[in-house]
Formats: sequence, C-alpha cells, structure tokens
Amino acid sequence: MDKRLKQLNNLRSFESAARHQSYSKAAEELFVTQAAVSQQMRQLEAAMGSQLFVRNGRKMQLTESGEKLYIATHKAFDTLLKGFNSIQTEDVAGTLTITSTQAFTSLWLMPRLYKFSIKHPEIKVKVVSSNGLEDLRRGHIDLAIRFITNKEVDTSDDMTYEFIAEDHVYPACSPQLMKEYNFKEPQDVLKCWLVSLENQGSIDWRTWFKEAGVENYQCHKKWTEVSSGDMALSAVLSGHGFTLASQALFSQYVITGQLVIPFNIKHPISFKRYFVFDPNSAKKERVNVFTTWLKEETLQDEKSTLEAINYGSL
Repeated sequence: MDKRLKQLNNLRSFESAARHQSYSKAAEELFVTQAAVSQQMRQLEAAMGSQLFVRNGRKMQLTESGEKLYIATHKAFDTLLKGFNSIQTEDVAGTLTITSTQAFTSLWLMPRLYKFSIKHPEIKVKVVSSNGLEDLRRGHIDLAIRFITNKEVDTSDDMTYEFIAEDHVYPACSPQLMKEYNFKEPQDVLKCWLVSLENQGSIDWRTWFKEAGVENYQCHKKWTEVSSGDMALSAVLSGHGFTLASQALFSQYVITGQLVIPFNIKHPISFKRYFVFDPNSAKKERVNVFTTWLKEETLQDEKSTLEAINYGSL
C-alpha cells in the first residue's frame, strides 16, 4: 500500500480546510480544534513534500500544489459519498427536518403544511425556524429555504442552491388605516408609524423612499423596530402603520382583505428564494417529494397574488 494513503484522515481535514479556505471553519465542521487541523496540515505537507497553503489575510489560500490536491480529494470524497448513498438511500417514508426564517415558517409554510401532511402522511416534518443561517450538516437539517438579496450565491458550503422564486417587497398597511388617512401619494406614509426590522439589510425604508420620490423622510420620528417580519406584519394588521413586506408574507392577507398595498411601487431590491440541500443526502428522495410540493404551492401562491392585483387589491 502506498504510504501516502495513511494520510486519509489528514486528507479529510485538508478537503474541508481547502473548501472553506479556513482552518477554523474546517475545525467546526469536523468537530475538532483549530490547532488539530493546523497540525494535520503540517503533517500532510511533510508527507507530500510540498506546501499546500499560504496565509492571505484571514484566509488560507491554496498553492498550486494545494489546488491540484483539492480537486483530487474533493472528487474522491464525493465519489465515496455517492457510493455510500447508493446502498444507504432512505425510503420516502420517514422524517424530514426543514429550516427557514421565523417569518416565512410562521406566515407562509405553517398555514400550508397541513396540505402536505394530507398528501404525504408517511413523511414526518420537523420545522426549525431561525433568522440565522443554520449549518445544515451540523444541525442535521435536510432542507433550508433561504432568502438572498445578493446577486451571487455563496456555495462554499458545498450545498446545492436551487432558485425557486423572486419575492418583491411593498409597503403594506391595514384597510382601516387606508380608510382613515385616505392615502393619495407615497409621501403620505410619513403621516403614520413605520415598522422596520432591527437587521433590515439592504431592503430598508430609506431605499424605498428614494425609489418612490418621498422627500424629507430624514425627519420622520414615528418608528417601531422589531426583530422579525412576522412581528412587523402583526403590528400593521392591527392598524399600526406601514411595514415593508415581501409577497410571500403578505399575499394571503391581501387576498383575504386584511392588508392593502396603497402604492404599487416595489422596493428596488427583491428577495430571491432558494432551496438549499446536500446533494449527497441519503434523504434525497424525501427532499425531492417535499420540494416538488413546495414548488406547486409557490406557483399557486403567485397565481392567487396576481389575481388579487388584477382585482385591485394592490
């Protein structure tokens, strides 16, 4: 046996460190210390007789030799996983753990999940809501539904990112508030309380104000800050001003007449909705069943929202 094959454990750490360009992230993924990964890389470099990494700021950048070894190890471990799954693939029946934001799970997914359970009673679904990006492997999560505003998708975690839909964002309020203030132009939103997220990112009120031509918004004093989109919608459903909401969250309330969109002016930045999953998961068939159902529900939701728009709900 080639003595270099004794380096298999070190090669596993190398593949992770090379994929993340980080010893610390590799340590987190492999449940070891950063010092252990660093030592393994020194051992591997000694065995290979070649330097594999150079430090570039906070990143561990691959050398030319490192690049060649990474391509080989990544392909080899991927082949192993496919081999494992060919004999260990689970049946459709069983458990499926899903994660998404608190707002999406409570306002979009949970009101529809009963339909999936009726259609597929053999699949037991566990839903984990989180406003952070959960590590699917460490959290034993089978599917994530994520919302991304950046043009580029970071696939450094070696997961599959499947684009599903684009969610546009509008200011929403209750019909009672609309009747009370009789809004005529975007400038009129400054008459009311405005609800914003504490971590609003690029989809913020300031950007929408500029898009809509609202002036003197810097002087607005009536602000309420919340930690999640479902809290924001709960506030405006009761008549507490406006919030910026995506179609996925407000559509059911617009269709039932509980919310209105007085100004048909989209925020210039939208959410891109993705399915994220491990392409080598043993639960791939179960994931496929669930994502197929989610796509059907998404299309139906878009159709219903379009009908609401055509009937003047927006």
